[in-house]
Amino acid sequence: MLLARLADVSHQVAATSARSRKIGLLAELFGEAAPEESPLVIAYLSGRLPQGRIGVGWSVLKHVIPPAVMPAEQPTLTLAGTDEAMTALAALTGAGSQAERSRLVHDLIAAATLPEQEFLIRLLSGEVRQGALDAIALEGVARAATVPSDQLRRAVMLEGSLPRVARAVLADGPAALETFALRVGSPVQPMLAHTAGSVTEAVASLGPCVVEEKLDGIRVQVHRRGDEVRVFTRSLDDITSRLPEVVAHAGELSGDLFILDGEVIALDPATGRPIPFQDIASRVGSRVDVVTASAATPVSPVFFDVLAVDGEVLIDHPGQERHAALARLVPEASRVRRCVVDDPGSAAQIEAAERFFTDTLARGHEGVLVKALEAPYVAGRRGRTWLKVKPVHTLDLVVLAAEWGHGRRTGLLSNLHLGARAADGTFVMLGKTFKGLTDEMLGWQTEKLRELAETDDGFTVRVRPELVVEIAYDGLQRSTRYPAGVTLRFARVVRHRPDKPAAEADTVQRVTGGP
Repeated sequence: MLLARLADVSHQVAATSARSRKIGLLAELFGEAAPEESPLVIAYLSGRLPQGRIGVGWSVLKHVIPPAVMPAEQPTLTLAGTDEAMTALAALTGAGSQAERSRLVHDLIAAATLPEQEFLIRLLSGEVRQGALDAIALEGVARAATVPSDQLRRAVMLEGSLPRVARAVLADGPAALETFALRVGSPVQPMLAHTAGSVTEAVASLGPCVVEEKLDGIRVQVHRRGDEVRVFTRSLDDITSRLPEVVAHAGELSGDLFILDGEVIALDPATGRPIPFQDIASRVGSRVDVVTASAATPVSPVFFDVLAVDGEVLIDHPGQERHAALARLVPEASRVRRCVVDDPGSAAQIEAAERFFTDTLARGHEGVLVKALEAPYVAGRRGRTWLKVKPVHTLDLVVLAAEWGHGRRTGLLSNLHLGARAADGTFVMLGKTFKGLTDEMLGWQTEKLRELAETDDGFTVRVRPELVVEIAYDGLQRSTRYPAGVTLRFARVVRHRPDKPAAEADTVQRVTGGP
């Protein structure tokens, strides 16, 4: 398949808000692609490279942005050829690799037509934004392969990979679905949660439920078969070698054939409170000298679910049955704290649940998960039977710049550069966000920021620091990219504040809690 065809569909998908239209476009694309090409189609449309990081940033891309490199007149690039070029880029290391990387990127962009160039630059820069593409792609594959989407979704859940399932079902039809089953040792996509505004709201929505601590750690799935233990991340990466503590812990449990779902956390030995997520991520991400890293930052697993035990698959069992199985397998000290609300009409139970939420925050955790007692484990989906409740932090920050959007946001200023006031009256950038903006908000802010524009390089518009926006965020994390040394986690726009002068925006001191 030509890359031009995929680039065209990517543009059309981004340009429409109609889910049915998106599915139809992808179904046509999967129908045209060879089965072995489907994993690349899924990856590229979702903005991912199968090779992972390939060392190409704006220092390279700024030299090939059209019209710096003239486009080809006719499309010749294929998906397979593009993938080969990405593999060659990922393999470059050592002296002279940067120059060779620039040459290879230049050659790739020069071989592309203008629409292909635009798509490749967005792909290489991580700017392919088309909404919940994986879910839409699944529906498109189901339609192209003429299989029920719920059966395909379950196969993906059990296999842990839409690309692998898509390739099989597009090649062999519905019969391929029977080959996918839950297996100890093969990770499955984790169940995720939607959001509720409060514990009381969540209980009212779910009925009989349990309120559990939401730990700010690394999500892990632990598999044990006999003496073999394997540990996987939320994204299904195998990190067994990096977590000897978790392997040892799983090896001490009484069962020898199970799959557990939980979090890896670390506690400050002096205070007993959880250490920051970024420190845990750094510890878990360490690929060298694991013994030293483990000694410096020992971690421990805390489990909240079990997917299989003693050869029995439990994902379709009610949550309270899975917890009973978990309690038989895992000691209480290694399970999350919980508060059962089996009578949602009881004022005393609601009060206890709200108190549990407050106490969880006081212990330094990020919030709670409220789960319906009868809910099955719906792997790979953000289920409505799990609701997360977290406190919302907000700041009034100043827009320092904005980036031109892509797809449906073409012609609109979208990604906002956000700053807080410094002591000398200047503004210090804390991060970016394009989330939370409605079409109406995008239109308004584009006109407003055009009025404030100072420079425009075709990608980023620098503006006078006058427009204030209210930003919600989940917390802070350290960052060497920004001058304050921190950035906002999961920042999203709540509303514009044209009524508020920039001089009244929040300060760096308030954000960081510093002097």
